[in-house]
Amino acid sequence: MTTAAKQRCSSALDLWRARFLASGEALPVLRERTALVDDLVQQAYAEALAPAFPGGLSLLAAGGYGRRELFPSSDVDLLVLVRRAPQEPELRGALSEFLRLLWDSGLRVSHSVRTPEECCQVIDGNLELTISLLDERILCGDRGLYSQWRERFAGFLKTSRREITRRLCRLTRSRHSRFHNTIYRLEPDVKEAPGGLRDLQSVRWLQALRDPANGAPADPRPIEFLFAARCFLHFRAGRDSNLLNFEAQDEIAASLFSPWQDPAEWMRAWFRNSKVIHAAALEELEASEGLDRSLFANFRDWRARLSNADFTVARDLVFLRQPNELEVNSGLPLRLFEFVARHGVKPAADTARRITTHLFRFAQDFTSQPPGPEFWRTLLSLPHAPLALRAMAETGFLGVLLPEWARIEHLVVRDFYHQYTVDEHTFVAIEILDGLPQAEAAGASRFATLLEESASETWLIRMALLLHDIGKGSGRAHSEESESIAADFLSRMGLDDLSRDTVLFLIRHHLALSAAIQSRDMDDPATAVRLKLLIRTTERLRALTLLTYADISAVNSAAMSPWRRDQLWRLYRITHRALTGALTADRVQTPEEAWGPISPGLREFVAGLPARYLWTHTREQAESHFALHQACPPGGAAVGVERREGAFSATITTPDRPFLFASLAGAISSFGVNIVQAEAFSNAQGVAIDRFVFTDPFRSLELNPPEQERLRQTLRRVASGEIRAEDLMKQRASRPGPRTRAAAAPQAAIDNEASAAATMAEVVAQDRPGLLYALASAISRAGCNIEVVLVDTEAHKAIDVFHITREGRKLTESESHELRGLLLAACGASDPTV
Repeated sequence: MTTAAKQRCSSALDLWRARFLASGEALPVLRERTALVDDLVQQAYAEALAPAFPGGLSLLAAGGYGRRELFPSSDVDLLVLVRRAPQEPELRGALSEFLRLLWDSGLRVSHSVRTPEECCQVIDGNLELTISLLDERILCGDRGLYSQWRERFAGFLKTSRREITRRLCRLTRSRHSRFHNTIYRLEPDVKEAPGGLRDLQSVRWLQALRDPANGAPADPRPIEFLFAARCFLHFRAGRDSNLLNFEAQDEIAASLFSPWQDPAEWMRAWFRNSKVIHAAALEELEASEGLDRSLFANFRDWRARLSNADFTVARDLVFLRQPNELEVNSGLPLRLFEFVARHGVKPAADTARRITTHLFRFAQDFTSQPPGPEFWRTLLSLPHAPLALRAMAETGFLGVLLPEWARIEHLVVRDFYHQYTVDEHTFVAIEILDGLPQAEAAGASRFATLLEESASETWLIRMALLLHDIGKGSGRAHSEESESIAADFLSRMGLDDLSRDTVLFLIRHHLALSAAIQSRDMDDPATAVRLKLLIRTTERLRALTLLTYADISAVNSAAMSPWRRDQLWRLYRITHRALTGALTADRVQTPEEAWGPISPGLREFVAGLPARYLWTHTREQAESHFALHQACPPGGAAVGVERREGAFSATITTPDRPFLFASLAGAISSFGVNIVQAEAFSNAQGVAIDRFVFTDPFRSLELNPPEQERLRQTLRRVASGEIRAEDLMKQRASRPGPRTRAAAAPQAAIDNEASAAATMAEVVAQDRPGLLYALASAISRAGCNIEVVLVDTEAHKAIDVFHITREGRKLTESESHELRGLLLAACGASDPTV
């Protein structure tokens, strides 16, 4: 049987693939594969099981197989129902032979052997068996045994329905929480993520438990879309693959059956359909969880006391007292969402559905007379404004008040590390701002204090966040486009000029502080002066800092790293000083102004260092550097390595020389660490003070203290010229590179205006081991001196900024052009030693 059966499966799979790619219809594939598997299972049963089990055994299809929804590479779920557990070797051998025949036919079988008693009990940790039997159907075997069990199982469901429902609801909520309760991930899992296949199945299961006569969602189109996407992934991978990654999105959008050639548009269609399925799942959860609450629990629900003339609160949900009033009163939804923002109770599914039903009439009313600034000021000043905004978007009401919202709804904009769609990123940013007072991350309390100090402007910051990316997807610079769209909206609203200017300023410059962290030397007074001239007031600085914190944090869960959080705070502090006129000289002349009385030796040591040294280092740190310098042998180098706040730092003092910084960067990189920050100083005596901050992802330095001493010795020898960084880089252990999401060409920009004393070179490229070393070497080979280095690497994207001089001056135009070519070439080298 097996050879012919395997060939039959292979030929059928090729046929189904060809038909599916031409039509995009998944249901025929599912039905026909189910029928083929039915036939193979029945043949294997007749050959292996029927002779050994003339009675007392039934074969049942369960789960997706039971529903006749077998995807191209789905497992075949079988329940072997037996009157008693088989103990005899002959019977167990027959079962093994049956399974072998199926596996040799090319089927992946997931089976269980159960007695009727075992199928009629809720077992901890094995709810899946009970749930899978909601979709069972008999294939072959003892029909009398099956009938007896079916009657018994129906009684079990009747008595255990509440417990099964409770556990299924808990399981579904837990699954949603693993995906942060959102469907809007840029690379979703079509099976497990909210809005995917599991949600559709949960709808069916909960409906069957509550009302066996009920069915799935009325509109079949979202289901067909979901099935087509999963079919495509299975055919594409040749296995049970469910991750809709960027590469798969490109291919499915370009397929013959897709009406969307643009992957971003195809993904918008995915999210629209996924939203329908997710909404149905949430509604079923709400209904099923409501039935599980006792009358006494409802009586004790303290939120019920929030009910008023318009709304009833029950089971932590808001219901309309007079739903028919929506037909004549457009003010009711405004009061509803203000109620949600005030009390933190979300609309019930029935309430949301009624709002959605009347959207067309609301749009007619609010087009001629939109809500004024008082509505928005009140809504966005209330403690649960983020919840209200989400509810407005989910019902479509936000698009009524802000029609431009449709531009970014479900919009996918690919880049190196954004995790969500544009609209979801917006809501996450607003929620992060709202959660600052409860944030547990180290250093977040400083920003929570800023939020408290900005209480009167909080609603304007939330408004700016709501609108800051609304211009994305236009093909133009999104900050300017967002500002233009926001200006029209705020004018329609009738917002006063001062508030309007504040919101537009925040939108126009919402990337300013992020750009400064990534590409400016924040220790150079010119950076603070530039920001002072841009921001103008301390109130705007607080607002822009808070908006930047929320915007970066909402990119992905790791975007607001401790290092970036500290850099943002430092930038806030130096700009605040600039706004109050606190920053002065370019070079250290009177260090006592910053540190108080110091020793003559320390004064001589810091003389000639950039003035930023005074503001970025304490006197104790300077004394430590001076002591390190005093320990330096003539012509040699002194090295200090320490671990602080989850990162290591290495400080090297040595006579300055060409290629010094590049060599030190290469030596550190050879240890397999990630450099996240670097700075290079040189004093009036020609002593270099180079400092690197780096993380240790493989914990080799942390777990092996002797490695730290080896790092010190290596840096000393490299700084003294005893060994070459090139040789260390060649010997480094190679590690597999991370999976990249999308290819991006390297970029290099030379700016002679950003700094008052140096030329700035900014490089953006796909990160790789030794990239900083390669770039620094290219700069040194061009005869340039590196004054300051700013390194930022996140999600495989490196943003490296160098402040460079040549013979103590900025680079000429021709020198800048030549350097840019060298930097781009360094980015393209497959190995830094090439």
